[in-house]
Amino acid sequence: MTPQRLGQHFLEDSSVVDSIITAADLKPTDTVVEIGPGRGALTGELVNRSGRVLLIEYDTDLADRLEARYDGKPNVRVLNADAREFGSDLDPWLSEGPYKVVGNLPYYAANPIVRNFLESTRKPDSMVVMVQREVARDMAAQPGDMSLLSVAVQVYANAEHVIDVPPECFNPPPKVHSSVLKLSPTPEPTVRFESAEDFFNLVRKGFKSPRKQLHNSLSDGLFIALQDARQLVELTGFETSRRPATLSLADWQVLYDTWVKQGRPQQVAGSTRRKRTESIEGIHRDG
Repeated sequence: MTPQRLGQHFLEDSSVVDSIITAADLKPTDTVVEIGPGRGALTGELVNRSGRVLLIEYDTDLADRLEARYDGKPNVRVLNADAREFGSDLDPWLSEGPYKVVGNLPYYAANPIVRNFLESTRKPDSMVVMVQREVARDMAAQPGDMSLLSVAVQVYANAEHVIDVPPECFNPPPKVHSSVLKLSPTPEPTVRFESAEDFFNLVRKGFKSPRKQLHNSLSDGLFIALQDARQLVELTGFETSRRPATLSLADWQVLYDTWVKQGRPQQVAGSTRRKRTESIEGIHRDG
């Protein structure tokens, strides 16, 4: 694939490289995973400052060039792989001890790459990653501006803004600004749940209509009666006028616990409210 088809924008600004390296806080004994090394703007510094470097590059041509450049260096490995599907728990280097992640993430794949590492059984000690500026703001948002992505990241890690990066720092320049974030995974998720799928099911439903008040959004997302959604919110002690973006992780914990205690009320989605109603009535008739 060509760089354009992969959405590649190669970092060329040395001051941005320095900021990323400083934020990564590398030591000679560190094992580092670099995602999307591309033409190697960060790679040389990573190799010089750490013990072992695993390079995950999706572009086959670039992976071959990196393989040739670091041929004969036992502390550098190159994987021509998709970081969205990479299993850190299966890699021999990463299963031996702690590791760090550094990378200029492709915009189209940033969210699933971050979640893949944060939700792994072999989480990194830290992730210093460059993503689209709006995505970075979403990941690090505070209550009042939270989104599904904010919750998905912050359940597993603390997010810290490092620097903003303008388009002219890349070749070719992207049409958007970028930001560097440092994500520090927590030992355990900051919300207690029976399963991640169970918890995020509720969060997705809660953000179904994010501009609406919380009970309206839950009614839309869970396909339950508005009065039932209002009662669910009232049982948490929250004001029903609140909107999903105002909930903190602690608030989501309260809402999740309340939802579980109430038997996880929700209906299977149909294509229209009328069809959902007919389906439910049919179940009652057949039962």
